[in-house]
Amino acid sequence: MPIRVLLVDDEGPARRKMRRLLADAPDFEVVGEAVDGDAAIESIERLKPDAVFLDVQMPKHDGLEVAAALAPPLPEIVFVTAHDKFALKAFEVHALDYLLKPYDGERFSKVLERIRERRSTQPHVDLVQRLQTLLSERTARRVLVREKDRAYFVQLNEVDWIEGERNYALLHMQGKTYTVRATLESLLKQLDQNTFIRVNRSAIIRTGAVQELQAWTHGEYKVMMKDGSELMWTRRFLAHPPIEIFE
Repeated sequence: MPIRVLLVDDEGPARRKMRRLLADAPDFEVVGEAVDGDAAIESIERLKPDAVFLDVQMPKHDGLEVAAALAPPLPEIVFVTAHDKFALKAFEVHALDYLLKPYDGERFSKVLERIRERRSTQPHVDLVQRLQTLLSERTARRVLVREKDRAYFVQLNEVDWIEGERNYALLHMQGKTYTVRATLESLLKQLDQNTFIRVNRSAIIRTGAVQELQAWTHGEYKVMMKDGSELMWTRRFLAHPPIEIFE
């Protein structure tokens, strides 16, 4: 099975060079290209490539911001740039390699070999699943949101509550609502479980944004949020009495 690759660079000649060098590696398959940060995030979420060659300096979020915005499990990330000043930050976001322009075929081949080696260590499915589980349990501090023709990060510790709407989540914070493409289940895996709690099928609350809890019928609770929202905490999601959670 070929190693699926996504090429991300705002310059056409740079993408064509990578395609040409990858053509000499039959065990690699280019599954797509992206020319800016927004398109890169969308393509990675949609195509789920095994590896991404990611330019650092691009419009609409640079490569470092793209990598930081990705949810596990992550592809192998190879940063491609003409500047070595980003190297330290690149490895802080778990990059596999750092390809400095201009590079030659020999250097590119070494990167491909590193990807092969990393992929060859993954035949043990149980180990891979354990690693992916560990990665998915990392708590996120911020999330990328889109608003018309803009995209930017918001801090999760400023979110009051999150509303699920099919494959989207609505982040309610500071009197505004932001939409992200994610399910409540996927978001909850990245949130601090001591701070965010799911209270019903379509809502997650931040405990610090709760104004009042009111006992309701059938052992349920009405949650009064500081922003004026009223939510129901249903019995299905009451693993513990709320008084223990807020102590």
